[in-house]
Amino acid sequence: MALDPTLTSKDIEEEIRSLQLDPAEDNDGVAALEDVISEEIENLDKMEEGTLLCGWLVSDFKDVVQSNSQSLQVEPKVKDKVVTDVEDLTEEDKKRHLNVVFIGHVDAGKSTIGGQILFLSGQVDDRTIQKYEKEAKDKSRESWYMAYIMDTNEEERVKGITVEVGRAHFETETTRFTILDAPGHKSYVPNMISGASQADIGVLVISARKGEFETGYEKGGQTREHVQLAKTLGVSKLLVVVNKMDDPTVNWSKERYDEIESKMIPFLKSSGYNVKKDVGFLPISGLVGSNLKTRVEKSVCAWWNGSCLFEALDAIEVPPRDPKGPFRMPIIDKFKDMGTVVMGKIESGSIREGDSLLVMPNKAHVKVLAVYCDENKVKHAAPGENVRVKLSGIDDEDILSGFVLSSIVKPIAAVLEFVAQLQILELLDNAIFTAGYKAVLHIHAVVEECEIVELLQQIDPKTKKPSKKKVLFVKNGAVVVCRIQVNNQICIENFLDFPQLGRFTLRTEGKTVAVGKVTGLPSPGSSSSSTNFA
Repeated sequence: MALDPTLTSKDIEEEIRSLQLDPAEDNDGVAALEDVISEEIENLDKMEEGTLLCGWLVSDFKDVVQSNSQSLQVEPKVKDKVVTDVEDLTEEDKKRHLNVVFIGHVDAGKSTIGGQILFLSGQVDDRTIQKYEKEAKDKSRESWYMAYIMDTNEEERVKGITVEVGRAHFETETTRFTILDAPGHKSYVPNMISGASQADIGVLVISARKGEFETGYEKGGQTREHVQLAKTLGVSKLLVVVNKMDDPTVNWSKERYDEIESKMIPFLKSSGYNVKKDVGFLPISGLVGSNLKTRVEKSVCAWWNGSCLFEALDAIEVPPRDPKGPFRMPIIDKFKDMGTVVMGKIESGSIREGDSLLVMPNKAHVKVLAVYCDENKVKHAAPGENVRVKLSGIDDEDILSGFVLSSIVKPIAAVLEFVAQLQILELLDNAIFTAGYKAVLHIHAVVEECEIVELLQQIDPKTKKPSKKKVLFVKNGAVVVCRIQVNNQICIENFLDFPQLGRFTLRTEGKTVAVGKVTGLPSPGSSSSSTNFA
Protein backbone atom coordinates (compact mmCIF):
# COMPACT_ATOMS: atom_id res chain seq x y z
CA MET A 1 0.00 0.00 0.00
CA ALA A 2 1.50 3.35 -1.10
CA LEU A 3 0.41 6.79 0.15
CA ASP A 4 -1.48 8.91 -2.37
CA PRO A 5 -0.36 12.58 -2.25
CA THR A 6 -3.95 13.64 -3.08
CA LEU A 7 -5.38 12.13 0.14
CA THR A 8 -6.61 14.52 2.81
CA SER A 9 -5.15 14.40 6.34
CA LYS A 10 -8.51 13.06 7.63
CA ASP A 11 -8.37 10.15 5.10
CA ILE A 12 -4.84 9.24 6.26
CA GLU A 13 -5.80 9.33 9.97
CA GLU A 14 -8.68 6.93 9.26
CA GLU A 15 -6.32 4.71 7.23
CA ILE A 16 -3.88 4.45 10.16
CA ARG A 17 -6.69 3.98 12.73
CA SER A 18 -8.16 1.12 10.69
CA LEU A 19 -4.82 -0.67 10.96
CA GLN A 20 -4.65 -0.42 14.81
CA LEU A 21 -5.26 -3.72 16.52
CA ASP A 22 -7.08 -4.64 19.69
CA PRO A 23 -4.43 -5.41 22.39
CA ALA A 24 -6.01 -8.83 22.92
CA GLU A 25 -5.24 -9.88 19.32
CA ASP A 26 -2.32 -12.06 18.39
CA ASN A 27 1.24 -10.75 18.33
CA ASP A 28 1.39 -11.91 14.66
CA GLY A 29 -1.04 -9.09 13.81
CA VAL A 30 1.25 -6.58 15.50
CA ALA A 31 4.21 -7.83 13.47
CA ALA A 32 2.18 -7.45 10.25
CA LEU A 33 1.20 -3.90 11.21
CA GLU A 34 4.83 -2.99 11.92
CA ASP A 35 5.77 -4.24 8.40
CA VAL A 36 3.10 -2.02 6.83
CA ILE A 37 4.23 1.06 8.76
CA SER A 38 7.90 0.52 7.90
CA GLU A 39 6.85 0.23 4.23
CA GLU A 40 5.06 3.61 4.45
CA ILE A 41 8.12 5.21 6.04
CA GLU A 42 10.25 3.93 3.13
CA ASN A 43 7.78 5.49 0.65
CA LEU A 44 8.01 8.80 2.53
CA ASP A 45 11.82 8.61 2.36
CA LYS A 46 11.59 8.42 -1.44
CA MET A 47 9.65 11.71 -1.66
CA GLU A 48 11.61 14.88 -2.10
CA GLU A 49 12.50 16.80 1.05
CA GLY A 50 10.14 19.81 1.37
CA THR A 51 7.22 18.14 -0.50
CA LEU A 52 3.82 19.02 0.96
CA LEU A 53 1.56 16.08 1.86
CA CYS A 54 -1.97 16.95 3.13
CA GLY A 55 -0.60 20.37 4.05
CA TRP A 56 2.31 18.89 6.09
CA LEU A 57 5.97 18.66 5.21
CA VAL A 58 7.05 15.07 4.45
CA SER A 59 9.63 15.15 7.32
CA ASP A 60 6.91 16.12 9.87
CA PHE A 61 4.47 13.53 8.52
CA LYS A 62 7.16 10.82 8.87
CA ASP A 63 7.51 11.68 12.58
CA VAL A 64 3.74 11.20 13.07
CA VAL A 65 3.77 7.75 11.41
CA GLN A 66 6.75 6.68 13.53
CA SER A 67 5.13 7.87 16.77
CA ASN A 68 1.97 5.90 15.85
CA SER A 69 4.11 2.81 15.31
CA GLN A 70 5.65 3.19 18.81
CA SER A 71 2.23 3.57 20.44
CA LEU A 72 1.19 0.23 18.91
CA GLN A 73 3.75 -1.79 20.93
CA VAL A 74 1.52 -4.29 22.71
CA GLU A 75 2.31 -5.05 26.38
CA PRO A 76 3.11 -8.70 27.14
CA LYS A 77 0.12 -10.49 28.56
CA VAL A 78 -0.31 -10.22 32.35
CA LYS A 79 -0.68 -14.00 32.47
CA ASP A 80 2.92 -14.39 31.26
CA LYS A 81 4.20 -12.06 34.00
CA VAL A 82 2.43 -14.07 36.71
CA VAL A 83 3.92 -17.33 35.39
CA THR A 84 7.44 -15.81 35.55
CA ASP A 85 6.95 -14.73 39.17
CA VAL A 86 5.68 -18.16 40.14
CA GLU A 87 8.67 -19.78 38.41
CA ASP A 88 11.04 -17.47 40.30
CA LEU A 89 9.40 -18.36 43.61
CA THR A 90 9.46 -22.07 42.82
CA GLU A 91 13.16 -21.91 41.94
CA GLU A 92 13.86 -20.07 45.18
CA ASP A 93 11.80 -22.48 47.28
CA LYS A 94 13.41 -25.59 45.76
CA LYS A 95 16.35 -25.25 48.13
CA ARG A 96 15.74 -25.97 51.78
CA HIS A 97 17.13 -23.58 54.41
CA LEU A 98 19.13 -24.28 57.56
CA ASN A 99 20.65 -22.02 60.24
CA VAL A 100 24.05 -23.30 61.44
CA VAL A 101 25.75 -21.98 64.59
CA PHE A 102 29.50 -22.51 65.06
CA ILE A 103 30.28 -22.99 68.76
CA GLY A 104 33.29 -24.05 70.84
CA HIS A 105 36.15 -22.85 73.03
CA VAL A 106 37.97 -19.62 72.22
CA ASP A 107 40.71 -20.08 69.54
CA ALA A 108 39.28 -23.41 68.32
CA GLY A 109 39.07 -21.90 64.80
CA LYS A 110 35.34 -21.15 64.36
CA SER A 111 35.77 -17.87 62.45
CA THR A 112 38.55 -19.32 60.27
CA ILE A 113 36.30 -22.25 59.28
CA GLY A 114 33.42 -19.82 58.57
CA GLY A 115 35.69 -17.68 56.38
CA GLN A 116 37.06 -20.72 54.55
CA ILE A 117 33.51 -21.98 53.85
CA LEU A 118 32.57 -18.62 52.32
CA PHE A 119 35.73 -18.63 50.19
CA LEU A 120 35.22 -22.22 48.96
CA SER A 121 31.54 -21.56 48.13
CA GLY A 122 32.44 -18.49 46.04
CA GLN A 123 31.12 -15.83 48.43
CA VAL A 124 34.54 -14.16 48.74
CA ASP A 125 36.96 -13.49 45.87
CA ASP A 126 40.76 -13.97 45.70
CA ARG A 127 41.42 -10.24 45.76
CA THR A 128 39.65 -9.85 49.12
CA ILE A 129 41.58 -12.81 50.53
CA GLN A 130 44.88 -11.22 49.42
CA LYS A 131 43.88 -7.98 51.15
CA TYR A 132 43.12 -9.84 54.40
CA GLU A 133 46.41 -11.80 54.14
CA LYS A 134 48.34 -8.53 53.95
CA GLU A 135 46.34 -7.01 56.82
CA ALA A 136 46.96 -10.07 59.03
CA LYS A 137 50.67 -10.11 58.12
CA ASP A 138 50.99 -6.42 59.07
CA LYS A 139 49.60 -7.35 62.51
CA SER A 140 52.05 -10.32 62.71
CA ARG A 141 49.05 -12.68 62.75
CA GLU A 142 49.45 -14.51 59.42
CA SER A 143 47.14 -17.41 60.33
CA TRP A 144 44.20 -15.11 61.19
CA TYR A 145 43.45 -13.89 57.66
CA MET A 146 40.54 -16.30 57.00
CA ALA A 147 38.88 -15.26 60.29
CA TYR A 148 38.79 -11.64 59.03
CA ILE A 149 36.00 -12.63 56.63
CA MET A 150 33.72 -13.31 59.63
CA ASP A 151 35.29 -10.97 62.23
CA THR A 152 34.62 -7.63 60.63
CA ASN A 153 35.23 -5.03 63.36
CA GLU A 154 38.66 -3.76 64.41
CA GLU A 155 38.40 -4.89 68.05
CA GLU A 156 37.85 -8.49 66.91
CA ARG A 157 40.75 -8.36 64.47
CA VAL A 158 43.21 -6.82 66.93
CA LYS A 159 42.38 -9.25 69.77
CA GLY A 160 41.80 -12.24 67.48
CA ILE A 161 38.53 -13.13 69.24
CA THR A 162 34.93 -12.94 68.08
CA VAL A 163 32.70 -10.59 70.12
CA GLU A 164 29.45 -10.23 68.16
CA VAL A 165 27.64 -13.09 66.43
CA GLY A 166 28.95 -13.07 62.84
CA ARG A 167 26.33 -13.72 60.14
CA ALA A 168 26.85 -14.89 56.55
CA HIS A 169 25.20 -17.00 53.84
CA PHE A 170 26.35 -19.76 51.51
CA GLU A 171 24.72 -22.42 49.34
CA THR A 172 25.29 -26.01 48.32
CA GLU A 173 23.41 -27.76 45.49
CA THR A 174 20.46 -28.63 47.75
CA THR A 175 20.56 -26.22 50.71
CA ARG A 176 20.80 -22.53 51.58
CA PHE A 177 22.73 -22.01 54.83
CA THR A 178 22.89 -19.09 57.23
CA ILE A 179 26.16 -19.21 59.23
CA LEU A 180 26.04 -17.87 62.79
CA ASP A 181 29.60 -17.50 64.12
CA ALA A 182 29.26 -17.44 67.94
CA PRO A 183 31.96 -15.98 70.22
CA GLY A 184 33.93 -18.57 72.20
CA HIS A 185 35.29 -16.35 74.99
CA LYS A 186 33.54 -16.77 78.35
CA SER A 187 33.01 -13.00 78.62
CA TYR A 188 30.72 -13.11 75.56
CA VAL A 189 28.55 -16.13 76.42
CA PRO A 190 25.36 -13.96 76.33
CA ASN A 191 26.15 -13.24 72.65
CA MET A 192 26.72 -16.96 72.04
CA ILE A 193 23.28 -17.67 73.57
CA SER A 194 21.73 -15.13 71.18
CA GLY A 195 23.35 -16.89 68.20
CA ALA A 196 22.48 -20.43 69.30
CA SER A 197 18.83 -19.49 69.93
CA GLN A 198 18.48 -18.73 66.18
CA ALA A 199 20.09 -21.98 65.01
CA ASP A 200 18.65 -25.27 63.73
CA ILE A 201 21.91 -27.23 63.91
CA GLY A 202 25.26 -26.73 65.60
CA VAL A 203 28.86 -27.27 64.53
CA LEU A 204 30.99 -27.81 67.64
CA VAL A 205 34.59 -26.88 66.77
CA ILE A 206 37.31 -28.61 68.80
CA SER A 207 41.04 -27.92 68.43
CA ALA A 208 43.14 -31.08 68.06
CA ARG A 209 46.33 -29.14 68.88
CA LYS A 210 48.09 -30.50 71.93
CA GLY A 211 46.86 -28.74 75.07
CA GLU A 212 44.07 -26.76 73.35
CA PHE A 213 41.45 -29.54 73.42
CA GLU A 214 42.22 -30.18 77.10
CA THR A 215 41.84 -26.49 78.01
CA GLY A 216 38.41 -26.27 76.35
CA TYR A 217 37.17 -29.59 77.70
CA GLU A 218 38.30 -29.29 81.31
CA LYS A 219 36.06 -27.84 84.02
CA GLY A 220 35.49 -24.16 83.25
CA GLY A 221 36.27 -24.59 79.52
CA GLN A 222 33.78 -23.23 77.00
CA THR A 223 33.49 -26.55 75.10
CA ARG A 224 31.42 -27.96 77.99
CA GLU A 225 29.28 -24.87 78.59
CA HIS A 226 28.59 -24.37 74.87
CA VAL A 227 27.37 -27.96 74.47
CA GLN A 228 25.00 -27.65 77.45
CA LEU A 229 23.71 -24.29 76.25
CA ALA A 230 23.24 -25.51 72.68
CA LYS A 231 21.10 -28.43 73.85
CA THR A 232 19.05 -26.15 76.12
CA LEU A 233 18.55 -23.61 73.34
CA GLY A 234 17.09 -26.19 70.95
CA VAL A 235 20.12 -27.14 68.83
CA SER A 236 19.06 -30.77 68.44
CA LYS A 237 21.67 -31.88 65.85
CA LEU A 238 25.41 -31.46 66.38
CA LEU A 239 28.41 -31.94 64.08
CA VAL A 240 31.63 -32.21 66.08
CA VAL A 241 34.51 -31.09 63.85
CA VAL A 242 38.02 -31.83 65.09
CA ASN A 243 39.96 -28.87 63.68
CA LYS A 244 43.69 -28.10 63.25
CA MET A 245 44.41 -31.69 62.20
CA ASP A 246 47.23 -30.30 60.01
CA ASP A 247 49.04 -28.86 63.07
CA PRO A 248 52.60 -30.22 63.54
CA THR A 249 51.63 -31.57 66.99
CA VAL A 250 48.84 -33.64 65.38
CA ASN A 251 49.75 -34.31 61.72
CA TRP A 252 46.40 -35.99 60.97
CA SER A 253 46.96 -38.54 63.73
CA LYS A 254 44.14 -41.11 64.05
CA GLU A 255 45.14 -41.72 67.70
CA ARG A 256 44.57 -38.04 68.59
CA TYR A 257 41.23 -37.97 66.74
CA ASP A 258 40.05 -41.18 68.49
CA GLU A 259 41.15 -39.83 71.90
CA ILE A 260 39.04 -36.66 71.45
CA GLU A 261 36.03 -38.64 70.19
CA SER A 262 36.19 -41.09 73.11
CA LYS A 263 36.24 -38.24 75.65
CA MET A 264 33.45 -36.23 73.98
CA ILE A 265 30.90 -39.06 73.50
CA PRO A 266 30.15 -39.65 77.24
CA PHE A 267 29.91 -35.90 77.85
CA LEU A 268 27.53 -35.38 74.89
CA LYS A 269 25.34 -38.22 76.21
CA SER A 270 25.23 -36.65 79.68
CA SER A 271 24.20 -33.33 78.06
CA GLY A 272 21.12 -34.99 76.54
CA TYR A 273 22.29 -35.77 72.99
CA ASN A 274 21.54 -39.10 71.33
CA VAL A 275 25.04 -39.66 69.94
CA LYS A 276 24.03 -42.34 67.40
CA LYS A 277 21.14 -40.31 65.91
CA ASP A 278 21.96 -36.64 66.47
CA VAL A 279 25.76 -36.31 66.54
CA GLY A 280 28.44 -36.72 63.86
CA PHE A 281 32.26 -36.49 64.08
CA LEU A 282 34.75 -35.54 61.34
CA PRO A 283 38.36 -34.29 61.10
CA ILE A 284 39.12 -31.04 59.24
CA SER A 285 41.64 -28.25 58.78
CA GLY A 286 39.93 -24.85 58.63
CA LEU A 287 43.10 -22.93 57.75
CA VAL A 288 43.93 -24.90 54.59
CA GLY A 289 40.35 -26.01 53.86
CA SER A 290 40.91 -29.78 54.09
CA ASN A 291 37.75 -31.95 54.30
CA LEU A 292 35.43 -28.95 54.04
CA LYS A 293 34.00 -28.78 50.50
CA THR A 294 35.67 -31.94 49.18
CA ARG A 295 36.86 -35.05 50.98
CA VAL A 296 40.40 -35.00 52.31
CA GLU A 297 42.88 -36.72 49.99
CA LYS A 298 44.19 -40.15 50.98
CA SER A 299 47.75 -38.83 50.62
CA VAL A 300 46.98 -36.39 53.46
CA CYS A 301 44.77 -38.60 55.68
CA ALA A 302 44.77 -42.28 54.71
CA TRP A 303 42.46 -43.51 57.50
CA TRP A 304 39.43 -41.19 56.96
CA ASN A 305 36.65 -42.76 54.83
CA GLY A 306 33.74 -40.57 55.94
CA SER A 307 32.13 -37.46 54.46
CA CYS A 308 33.40 -33.89 54.27
CA LEU A 309 31.72 -31.00 56.13
CA PHE A 310 29.54 -29.84 53.18
CA GLU A 311 28.24 -33.41 52.66
CA ALA A 312 27.55 -33.83 56.38
CA LEU A 313 25.62 -30.53 56.51
CA ASP A 314 23.59 -31.48 53.40
CA ALA A 315 22.65 -34.81 54.99
CA ILE A 316 21.03 -33.21 58.07
CA GLU A 317 17.23 -33.13 57.96
CA VAL A 318 15.38 -29.82 58.24
CA PRO A 319 13.48 -29.63 61.57
CA PRO A 320 9.65 -29.53 61.34
CA ARG A 321 8.23 -26.02 60.94
CA ASP A 322 4.69 -24.64 60.87
CA PRO A 323 4.16 -22.12 58.04
CA LYS A 324 0.45 -21.81 58.88
CA GLY A 325 0.83 -21.23 62.64
CA PRO A 326 0.41 -17.83 64.36
CA PHE A 327 3.28 -15.54 63.35
CA ARG A 328 6.19 -15.26 65.82
CA MET A 329 9.53 -13.53 65.20
CA PRO A 330 11.72 -12.54 68.17
CA ILE A 331 13.54 -9.30 67.34
CA ILE A 332 17.32 -9.59 67.82
CA ASP A 333 18.25 -6.17 66.40
CA LYS A 334 16.76 -3.02 64.86
CA PHE A 335 18.03 -0.05 62.86
CA LYS A 336 16.85 2.89 60.80
CA ASP A 337 17.06 2.68 56.99
CA MET A 338 14.43 4.80 55.20
CA GLY A 339 12.08 3.50 57.91
CA THR A 340 12.29 1.08 60.82
CA VAL A 341 13.97 -2.28 60.08
CA VAL A 342 13.95 -5.24 62.49
CA MET A 343 15.97 -8.47 62.29
CA GLY A 344 15.20 -11.94 63.56
CA LYS A 345 14.41 -15.58 62.83
CA ILE A 346 10.82 -16.57 62.03
CA GLU A 347 9.86 -19.26 64.56
CA SER A 348 6.26 -19.81 63.42
CA GLY A 349 3.96 -18.71 60.60
CA SER A 350 4.84 -16.84 57.39
CA ILE A 351 5.25 -13.16 56.52
CA ARG A 352 4.38 -11.17 53.37
CA GLU A 353 4.62 -7.61 52.15
CA GLY A 354 1.50 -5.75 53.27
CA ASP A 355 0.83 -7.89 56.39
CA SER A 356 -0.51 -6.16 59.49
CA LEU A 357 1.20 -7.37 62.68
CA LEU A 358 1.76 -6.46 66.34
CA VAL A 359 5.02 -5.60 68.07
CA MET A 360 4.77 -7.08 71.57
CA PRO A 361 4.80 -6.34 74.48
CA ASN A 362 4.00 -2.69 73.62
CA LYS A 363 1.04 -3.76 71.38
CA ALA A 364 2.05 -1.44 68.53
CA HIS A 365 0.18 -2.10 65.27
CA VAL A 366 2.60 -2.17 62.33
CA LYS A 367 2.50 -2.83 58.58
CA VAL A 368 5.12 -4.84 56.67
CA LEU A 369 6.61 -2.66 53.90
CA ALA A 370 9.33 -5.08 52.73
CA VAL A 371 10.94 -8.42 53.61
CA TYR A 372 14.63 -9.18 52.96
CA CYS A 373 16.18 -12.65 53.07
CA ASP A 374 19.91 -13.30 52.46
CA GLU A 375 20.24 -9.63 51.40
CA ASN A 376 17.57 -10.12 48.69
CA LYS A 377 14.12 -8.57 48.72
CA VAL A 378 11.43 -11.29 48.74
CA LYS A 379 7.63 -11.29 48.58
CA HIS A 380 7.23 -13.72 51.46
CA ALA A 381 9.30 -15.69 53.99
CA ALA A 382 8.62 -18.98 55.77
CA PRO A 383 9.54 -20.29 59.25
CA GLY A 384 13.25 -20.86 59.87
CA GLU A 385 14.34 -17.91 57.71
CA ASN A 386 16.59 -15.21 59.18
CA VAL A 387 15.04 -12.02 57.79
CA ARG A 388 15.08 -8.24 57.88
CA VAL A 389 11.62 -6.66 57.91
CA LYS A 390 10.90 -3.00 57.12
CA LEU A 391 7.93 -1.72 59.17
CA SER A 392 5.70 1.35 59.24
CA GLY A 393 3.73 2.50 62.29
CA ILE A 394 6.57 2.33 64.84
CA ASP A 395 9.83 4.15 65.56
CA ASP A 396 13.04 2.17 66.05
CA GLU A 397 13.47 3.84 69.47
CA ASP A 398 10.30 2.05 70.66
CA ILE A 399 11.74 -1.41 69.93
CA LEU A 400 14.13 -3.42 72.13
CA SER A 401 15.90 -6.75 71.55
CA GLY A 402 13.58 -9.47 72.82
CA PHE A 403 10.39 -7.80 71.58
CA VAL A 404 8.39 -10.11 69.32
CA LEU A 405 6.74 -9.45 65.96
CA SER A 406 3.47 -11.31 66.37
CA SER A 407 0.15 -12.03 64.64
CA ILE A 408 -2.78 -9.80 65.65
CA VAL A 409 -5.36 -12.61 65.88
CA LYS A 410 -3.22 -14.78 68.22
CA PRO A 411 -0.69 -12.45 69.86
CA ILE A 412 2.16 -13.75 72.02
CA ALA A 413 1.73 -13.46 75.81
CA ALA A 414 3.48 -10.57 77.61
CA VAL A 415 4.07 -11.48 81.27
CA LEU A 416 5.77 -10.40 84.49
CA GLU A 417 5.55 -13.86 86.07
CA PHE A 418 5.48 -17.49 84.94
CA VAL A 419 5.87 -21.08 86.13
CA ALA A 420 8.84 -23.13 84.92
CA GLN A 421 10.57 -26.46 85.37
CA LEU A 422 14.26 -25.95 86.12
CA GLN A 423 17.27 -28.22 86.21
CA ILE A 424 20.00 -26.90 88.50
CA LEU A 425 23.41 -27.40 86.88
CA GLU A 426 26.04 -25.88 89.14
CA LEU A 427 25.39 -23.19 91.72
CA LEU A 428 28.14 -20.81 92.78
CA ASP A 429 30.06 -21.68 95.94
CA ASN A 430 27.90 -21.68 99.07
CA ALA A 431 24.79 -20.56 97.13
CA ILE A 432 21.37 -22.00 98.03
CA PHE A 433 18.62 -22.17 95.43
CA THR A 434 15.51 -21.04 97.25
CA ALA A 435 12.79 -18.36 97.12
CA GLY A 436 14.51 -14.99 96.73
CA TYR A 437 17.33 -16.33 94.49
CA LYS A 438 18.21 -13.76 91.81
CA ALA A 439 19.72 -14.45 88.38
CA VAL A 440 19.75 -13.23 84.75
CA LEU A 441 17.17 -14.90 82.50
CA HIS A 442 18.05 -15.60 78.84
CA ILE A 443 15.06 -16.66 76.72
CA HIS A 444 15.19 -16.28 72.88
CA ALA A 445 16.50 -12.69 72.46
CA VAL A 446 15.41 -11.56 75.96
CA VAL A 447 17.99 -10.82 78.65
CA GLU A 448 16.20 -9.83 81.88
CA GLU A 449 16.89 -9.92 85.61
CA CYS A 450 14.60 -12.31 87.48
CA GLU A 451 13.83 -13.62 90.95
CA ILE A 452 12.60 -17.02 92.13
CA VAL A 453 9.39 -16.17 93.98
CA GLU A 454 8.36 -19.65 95.14
CA LEU A 455 9.51 -23.28 94.86
CA LEU A 456 6.38 -25.29 94.06
CA GLN A 457 7.60 -28.90 93.91
CA GLN A 458 10.70 -31.01 93.37
CA ILE A 459 10.73 -33.62 90.58
CA ASP A 460 12.33 -37.02 91.13
CA PRO A 461 14.90 -37.34 88.27
CA LYS A 462 14.40 -41.13 88.06
CA THR A 463 10.59 -41.44 88.15
CA LYS A 464 9.93 -37.93 86.68
CA LYS A 465 7.14 -37.57 89.26
CA PRO A 466 6.76 -34.67 91.73
CA SER A 467 7.54 -35.35 95.40
CA LYS A 468 4.75 -34.75 97.90
CA LYS A 469 6.99 -33.02 100.45
CA LYS A 470 7.05 -29.22 100.62
CA VAL A 471 10.36 -28.01 99.16
CA LEU A 472 12.21 -25.01 100.67
CA PHE A 473 15.56 -25.23 98.87
CA VAL A 474 17.41 -27.46 96.35
CA LYS A 475 21.02 -28.33 95.47
CA ASN A 476 23.05 -29.04 92.31
CA GLY A 477 21.44 -31.55 89.94
CA ALA A 478 17.92 -31.05 91.30
CA VAL A 479 14.86 -30.64 89.06
CA VAL A 480 12.32 -28.23 90.51
CA VAL A 481 9.09 -26.48 89.46
CA CYS A 482 9.08 -22.84 90.56
CA ARG A 483 7.46 -19.46 90.05
CA ILE A 484 9.70 -16.81 88.45
CA GLN A 485 9.18 -13.05 88.40
CA VAL A 486 10.81 -10.44 86.11
CA ASN A 487 11.11 -6.66 86.44
CA ASN A 488 9.80 -5.79 82.94
CA GLN A 489 7.19 -7.50 80.75
CA ILE A 490 8.67 -10.21 78.52
CA CYS A 491 7.18 -12.14 75.58
CA ILE A 492 7.29 -15.92 76.08
CA GLU A 493 5.26 -19.03 75.28
CA ASN A 494 4.59 -22.41 76.85
CA PHE A 495 7.37 -24.83 75.90
CA LEU A 496 4.84 -27.39 74.62
CA ASP A 497 3.29 -24.84 72.21
CA PHE A 498 6.43 -23.05 70.95
CA PRO A 499 9.65 -24.77 72.14
CA GLN A 500 11.96 -22.00 70.86
CA LEU A 501 10.03 -19.35 72.82
CA GLY A 502 9.67 -21.46 75.96
CA ARG A 503 13.20 -22.68 76.77
CA PHE A 504 15.65 -20.59 78.78
CA THR A 505 18.83 -20.44 80.86
CA LEU A 506 19.59 -18.77 84.19
CA ARG A 507 23.04 -17.23 84.61
CA THR A 508 24.73 -15.44 87.44
CA GLU A 509 28.18 -13.85 87.65
CA GLY A 510 29.06 -15.08 84.17
CA LYS A 511 28.12 -18.71 84.85
CA THR A 512 25.16 -20.82 83.70
CA VAL A 513 23.51 -22.13 86.89
CA ALA A 514 20.27 -23.63 85.56
CA VAL A 515 18.33 -24.48 82.39
CA GLY A 516 14.57 -24.66 82.13
CA LYS A 517 11.32 -24.61 80.20
CA VAL A 518 8.16 -22.56 80.63
CA THR A 519 5.25 -24.73 81.85
CA GLY A 520 2.64 -22.17 82.90
CA LEU A 521 1.61 -18.63 81.92
CA PRO A 522 -0.83 -16.31 83.71
CA SER A 523 -4.43 -16.58 82.52
CA PRO A 524 -5.40 -13.56 80.36
CA GLY A 525 -6.80 -10.73 82.48
CA SER A 526 -5.46 -12.01 85.82
CA SER A 527 -3.88 -9.37 88.08
CA SER A 528 -0.35 -9.70 89.44
CA SER A 529 -1.60 -9.96 93.02
CA SER A 530 -3.80 -12.99 92.28
CA THR A 531 -2.21 -14.75 89.32
CA ASN A 532 -3.86 -17.87 87.95
CA PHE A 533 -1.60 -20.00 85.74
CA ALA A 534 -2.88 -21.83 82.69
